[in-house]
Amino acid sequence: MSNIYKAFENKKAFIPFLTCGDPDLETTEQLVYAMVEAGADLIELGIPFSDPTAEGPVIQEANIRALGDNNKTTTDSVFQLVRRLRKTVTIPMVFMTYANVVFSYGSEKFISECKEIGIDGLILPDIPYEEKNEFDPICKKYDIDLISLIAPTSNDRISMIANDASGFVYCVSSLGVTGVRSNITTDVGHMVELVKKTKDIPCAIGFGISTPEQAKAMAKQADGVIVGSAIVKIIGQYGKQAVPYVKKYVEDMRKALNDL
Repeated sequence: MSNIYKAFENKKAFIPFLTCGDPDLETTEQLVYAMVEAGADLIELGIPFSDPTAEGPVIQEANIRALGDNNKTTTDSVFQLVRRLRKTVTIPMVFMTYANVVFSYGSEKFISECKEIGIDGLILPDIPYEEKNEFDPICKKYDIDLISLIAPTSNDRISMIANDASGFVYCVSSLGVTGVRSNITTDVGHMVELVKKTKDIPCAIGFGISTPEQAKAMAKQADGVIVGSAIVKIIGQYGKQAVPYVKKYVEDMRKALNDL
């Protein structure tokens, strides 16, 4: 069984995201430890990329900071970070990045290294279902879950995508790029229902969730929630002093899900 399933056992999963190297890799490391202490069930680590097409301005700016002259965060330096984290962090961790990052590193080299350092899954938002065979056979070879995404427009394709999914299904709650939304109007419950009809696999909802109230409402309809931009915004605001603020935010979000 995939290690990722542990995140969803007997509870609604809270899945925070951050961009590695923003504001620097040392702070990223401390942020991960703090999020684990605060009750995160799985952590999404973003490998920075110069053209993150699925991201809104908040995460785009985080990528720019991570890649800038002060940091020059590289894929290798992110791998080193995970090696350090895995000395004490036992919860599942997945990479979220773009196909070009994997291609330019060498797909097999990248994915085999993920296995070696203890990464459990890979999210590539710019790879449509029809092109996942570029990576999926290599992921299966190294026991890495290639996480499938479904969008509000997926409709007829949902059962096809779900049938092939591993780890968990990432349900995109809103059209467009990542970012905080004041209202989420998509019928995510229907999306989750279509997935579950096809396969018994956890579904986590992301894109737009920022408040405990939103997290609770979304988690009632799924197995977990993913929060990125709201956390990255706190990091952007406080920089190297962000750790206690992010920890408090994750604690509040975790508490909101504990009652469900």
